[in-house]
Amino acid sequence: NQLTGKTFRLPTEAEWEFAARGGSQSQGYKYAGSNTIGDVAWYYDNSCALGSTSPDYGTHAVATKAPNELGLYDMSGNVWEWCQDWYGSYSSDAQTNPTGPSTGSNRVLRGGSWYNNARSCRVSLRDYNAPSHTGSGLGLRLAL
Repeated sequence: NQLTGKTFRLPTEAEWEFAARGGSQSQGYKYAGSNTIGDVAWYYDNSCALGSTSPDYGTHAVATKAPNELGLYDMSGNVWEWCQDWYGSYSSDAQTNPTGPSTGSNRVLRGGSWYNNARSCRVSLRDYNAPSHTGSGLGLRLAL
């Protein structure tokens, strides 16, 4: 933020999901941009088994798979993406652009990773971890 003079932040979970689903151009895909995971995501089956020395093991350069309807790449697979929201249960009330709890010990993670199976890379799946957690399967996407 200091370098650019702009205010970047992590997306809320609702913003992340709206973008991953393709926004108002959504085709209703299971993964961000396709129902065929290999078209849009690096995940366990195409990133080789853990412990492999293959060059496909691990994270991959962004935009090496197809984008979703909004032209966004890697919203499914490659790395889990941190969201601004603290993890908690969804409210049963209808909401527009909801935010999570105001406090907590774990932040929301979305999108799945190169070391996850296809089910974990679905746009609908949620995960969480402590903000201090690190690993090769974690990353972020910034909102402006």
